[in-house]
Amino acid sequence: MKRVANNTLIQITGKAISTVLGLFSLALITRYLGPTGFGEYTTVITFLTFFAVVADFGLTLVTAQMLSGHKEDESKLLNNLFSLRLVSIIILLALAPIILLALPYGATVKTGVLIALVAFLFPALNQILIGLFQKKLSMDRDAVAEVVGRLALILGILITQKIDLGLNGILIATVISAGANFFLHYVLAFKYAVIKLEFDFSLWRKIFIKSWPLAITIVLNLIYLRADTLLLSLLRDTNEVGLYGATYRVIDVLTTIPFMFAGLILPILTSAEVAGDKSYFKKVLQKSFDFMALLAIPLIVGAQFLSDPIMLFVAGSDFAAAGPILAMLIFAVGAIFLGTMFSHAVIALNRQKKMIGFYLFTSLSALVAYVILIPRFSYTGAAAVTIYSEVLIAIFSGYCVFKYSRFLPNLKMLLKALLSSAIMGLFLCFFPIVYRTSLSGLILILFTAGLIYFLALYLLGGIKPEDMEIIFKRQNKSGQTYGPTNNL
Repeated sequence: MKRVANNTLIQITGKAISTVLGLFSLALITRYLGPTGFGEYTTVITFLTFFAVVADFGLTLVTAQMLSGHKEDESKLLNNLFSLRLVSIIILLALAPIILLALPYGATVKTGVLIALVAFLFPALNQILIGLFQKKLSMDRDAVAEVVGRLALILGILITQKIDLGLNGILIATVISAGANFFLHYVLAFKYAVIKLEFDFSLWRKIFIKSWPLAITIVLNLIYLRADTLLLSLLRDTNEVGLYGATYRVIDVLTTIPFMFAGLILPILTSAEVAGDKSYFKKVLQKSFDFMALLAIPLIVGAQFLSDPIMLFVAGSDFAAAGPILAMLIFAVGAIFLGTMFSHAVIALNRQKKMIGFYLFTSLSALVAYVILIPRFSYTGAAAVTIYSEVLIAIFSGYCVFKYSRFLPNLKMLLKALLSSAIMGLFLCFFPIVYRTSLSGLILILFTAGLIYFLALYLLGGIKPEDMEIIFKRQNKSGQTYGPTNNL
């Protein structure tokens, strides 16, 4: 148990450092490229993201699930998952330049896509290794590799600025960072497996049967999640894409938290489901929901008061207009925090197919809304549709979990978080605006607001550290441990 606790502490610390480094790299890029240049950068990354996500085929989540409950040889399974991932990403990325020719982008964006292609190869392969780390409950290794990758990116950005290589230099730095990240992931995986290429097509067939429902939902998810930025790049000015893209990068940093936590919880939920322990499954999911609620609600409330200075200090004075976008998109973040636990619970229940219809409806309705609203309302319309789609998916995921596990979340902790956040909001409402115009003042506000929130939460009985022990320590009557302690 002590080793698991140490690994978890390293992971949380590593992710916190990675988050800070990610925001710092964003600050460097936005200040160097400006809104127009960052709009081109955002367009390149978003365009390639579509191909990379489609190439995933659901393998990222299937890796952790199959390793948690499979009967195959682990090494053989990993090798074939890795090989299948490599083949799929190469094929999909090869299509990107061909499709790019048919789109009305300028030479800068098209050249950038060709440079950044390789950068998307490495994260694709990383996902299989991350699935292994999730199974072994050693996500601290992922955190270390991510920090090294971030440092490599910052170094590359500083060199680019020094010799003024422009957008192409930033993209080259992105490629080098992704390569360093993958190399360290691969080396750190040696403790558990030496992964090599292996082509067992009968096993590939089993993987496809397991992953195709996820593949469809991921593609549909991509439509409602990233079509906004892509359509903005086609229908609106590059400057507007830059403002929206900078805000979305902040959102992406925030949403790493629920996905990191859900990555830890998925093997535990899967093991509980396989063991037939419905009671433990529900208890873990409830505590996870509570934890996400405690984080999501104050983020939403705080952003309503501090979005302008946050975007000012994160991205620079040229991006001050992005504050209202953050104040809107933060509601989507709240939905992601809560919905991610349900969507991963659906995977643990092996009910991915049941979500396809929900994702299809959400994606098609969001796409229609994007096409209607973006030409008229620009990034405001895009943000509104993003909120709609994330809230809808969270509701659908929660319904699916309830239908197949009869789990209905207790909202007591959510209400405590709302009340505590309201108290924090009163403080922010009356805090002198002058303190929001300096970085030191903003840090003071954030620290004080956080202190007030957690104090109010404590007085309301919302913070009980021992509650999380139900997730990280559980033994059945036979003495067999499952969950994070199964590797001790």
